[in-house]
Formats: sequence, structure tokens, C-alpha cells
Amino acid sequence: MPPSPMRLRLAGELPPAPAKTGPAIGAKGFRPFFLLAGVFAAALVPIWLLALLGRFDPGAYLGAMNWHAHEMVFGFATAVLAGFLLTAVGNWTQRETVVGGWLLALAGLWLAGRFALLGARFLPRGIPALVDIAFLPLLGVALARPLVAAKNRRNFVMLAVLAALAAANVAVHLDALGIAMPGWRRRGSLAGVDVVVFVMVVMAGRIVPMFTRNATGVETIRNSPTLDTASVACAAIMTGVDVALPESRIGAIVACATAIILTARTWNWGAVHAVRVPLLWILHIGYAWIPIGLMLRAVSAFTPRAPAPIATHALTVGAIGALTLGMMSRVSLGHTGRALVTSRAVVASFVLVTLAALLRVCVPLIDIAWSRAGALSAGACWTAAFGIFVVAYAPVLLAPRVDGKAG
Repeated sequence: MPPSPMRLRLAGELPPAPAKTGPAIGAKGFRPFFLLAGVFAAALVPIWLLALLGRFDPGAYLGAMNWHAHEMVFGFATAVLAGFLLTAVGNWTQRETVVGGWLLALAGLWLAGRFALLGARFLPRGIPALVDIAFLPLLGVALARPLVAAKNRRNFVMLAVLAALAAANVAVHLDALGIAMPGWRRRGSLAGVDVVVFVMVVMAGRIVPMFTRNATGVETIRNSPTLDTASVACAAIMTGVDVALPESRIGAIVACATAIILTARTWNWGAVHAVRVPLLWILHIGYAWIPIGLMLRAVSAFTPRAPAPIATHALTVGAIGALTLGMMSRVSLGHTGRALVTSRAVVASFVLVTLAALLRVCVPLIDIAWSRAGALSAGACWTAAFGIFVVAYAPVLLAPRVDGKAG
């Protein structure tokens, strides 16, 4: 007698969804979350620029600056991470995470968090925090079930990542509510950036050299297990130091050392061979922004010529922006049965997000008086980049796989 569906669910081993049941948007985790992340990224920055110009007030719950920082990390980046992990864990374990109605409900909870924070002034005290905080623990449960059932210990680190992000998010809200943790509205978001950087360091070592070797056929492209381990360890130590001693000179030294190791590990990643393949060069450029951002962070501790926000924007606009755009584009094609070929419009979006990072980082370095002009120009490029992604990939994410398979 076959096991009941309930026992399969408890074991984390859901039967594969039929290819033709339910809307395609609920067939795999990347579909709703990448679409929401793209729309949110294209909308978030214009709203922030209006706030920067004094034309819009996102409310006093977090304050304009902290709202922008929080939503970049715990809104946008977390949505991309959710879409990626819900899809990847299914592949790693050969067990489904959540699909269909449960997946759409999880995506709806993430969306509710965005509206709750934006409209916090109209809601009872504490409700925005509860709605926003609930998402990451539930995402963790959805991922833990198949990982634990499959005894996939190598990827338990992703559960620790979600726990760290959740803790940072709680700290932000506790400060906003005046309960505890004064100063953590800002520190929590910066800690969140470090956690997201840690994820990028881990995943880049697994996929960037592999994708580059597979696409170019250059067999000398490889990663170094020793340097990969050192890179992950340094990124973890850096996160801990930044939480314990935020914006300290000790943290600056650790960031500098991490940047050097992160750069060294790319020696045989074949970046020169990726130039003609947009889905590759955007990943190499995105990764390059991580050591650049960390080196700028180190420099900022010793000279006012490189303010700390410049380093943060190198990591967020540069690394997070480019890597997420590249990975969402690639995953959306590969997991819908399409060829890994980008249109000219999508290539333009890669160029625009790179230009956004250059403007956001370089203009203030040239002259701090130009910071607002640099932010406005970078914001326009960022918005256009993710707007193009939404237009190009919404039909892909909303439609069934072209090969008729489930997912």
C-alpha cells in the first residue's frame, strides 16, 4: 500500500506536481518571488528618490533612510533569496519545498510585509512588525523540511543564514518599537547586508566557475577548494565582527583581508572567457563588486574621503543588484525549459544595473557635493534595469515550461 499524502508531507517528500495543474506562477518558488522582486526593485528606488527629494514620506515607523535600507535587504534581497532557495533546495534534495497555494500564500505574506511597513502609520502598533517578521521563519520551515528529511547537511548553512537574517530583522523592529536594541534600525540592516554577502560568497564559488566552464568549454576554469573554504570562513568572521564591533577599525582590517581572499579565489574562474556571454559576465561583474565594496569599507574607516555609505552601495547596488539580476535571468530561462540566451533588452538591463553601481559609488568619490545627482542618475538606471527584467521575464514566469515538464 503506498504511503498517504499526509505521511509524504511530514517526511518532506511531496509527490511531484502534475505538469498541467494550477497556474504556472505557483509551480516553483522562483516564479512568484522573482516576479515580485523585479517589480519591487523597480518601484522601491523611485519611491526612495521621492523621499530623498522631500516629495514623499514613508512614515516615522522606521524613518525614510532606515525604511529604504530595510526594504533593500529584507524586502528585495530576501525575495530573490527565497525564490532561489525554494527552487534550489528542491533540486538539492529531490524533494519539493512548497508549491501551488502554499507557495502563493508565502509570497502573499512577503508582499503583505511590504505594504505593512509602507502603511505603518495606518496600522495598530506592532502589526507591521508581526507581519514582516513572520516571513523568514516560515520560509525556513519550508526549506528545513526537505533538507532534514534528505539529511542534506551540506546545505544546512542556508537555514543558519535565514535564522541570522530573521534575527537582524527582529532587532530592527525592536528598535523601531522602542522596546530594546537602540540604534539597531541601521545596524540590523547593515548586518543583513553582511549575511546576504555571505550567501553570495558561498553560492558564487559553487556556480560561477561551473557555469563559465560549462558555457565556454575551457577546461582550465576551476575553483580552489582551499580558497573557497577560506573565503566562506572570512565572510562569516567578518559578519560576526561587524555585529559585535560595527564600523570599527578591526572590522575594516577583517574586511580588507576578506576582500583579498575573495579576489584571489577568482584567479582560475575564467572571467576573460565570459566577456562574450552576457549571462556569465554579469555574474563575474556582480561578484567583483563584493571585494570592491569590502575594500571601500576598509578605506572608509581610515579616511573621510570614502564615506561608509559608498561601500554599502557597492555591495548593494553593485554586488546584490548585478548578481540577483543575472541569477534571476538565468534561473528563469533554465527552469522553464528555455535556451540560456538573452535578448538585447536583457543585456541592456545588465549594462544599466552596472552603470547604476558605478554612478552610485564613483560620483560621490569624485565630489561629495555631487552625491544627490549621482543617486538620482543611479536610481534611474536601476529602475530601468529591473523594469526591463519584469517586462522581459513576466511572460516567462507566468507561462508553463515550454518542454511540458512540471515546474
